[in-house]
Amino acid sequence: MKLLLDTQAFLWWIGNDTRLSERARTAIGDDHNEIFFSAASGWEIAVKARLGRVTMPDDAERFVAEQLETNRFRMLPIESAHAFQAQRLPPHHDDPFDRMLVAQALAERMPLVSDDERLEPYGVDRIW
Repeated sequence: MKLLLDTQAFLWWIGNDTRLSERARTAIGDDHNEIFFSAASGWEIAVKARLGRVTMPDDAERFVAEQLETNRFRMLPIESAHAFQAQRLPPHHDDPFDRMLVAQALAERMPLVSDDERLEPYGVDRIW
């Protein structure tokens, strides 16, 4: 199965954080699943690191790239189809990063690994 990680799930996975649910941990760790990291999450990490809202090594770009390689996660670029899917989403949630992740999950027909219950009204399959 293909799974898309939200930013928090990615950070909790690489940090071995106990806030990551057991169900999410099992799904991410299952070698039969293909795990995707969105370019939107990279953007979110970069913005939040600059604002001091997430702690990252000095070279966050390199650190994230190393984590993707170490964990065998695949990069999911933002395509124009994703942007237009995001435009069509109703205004249940106003966080642009989460809206893009939902749009990508819907467009690519992937469950989204996320603890954010506010995403459910979009009809996205959520693993938590």
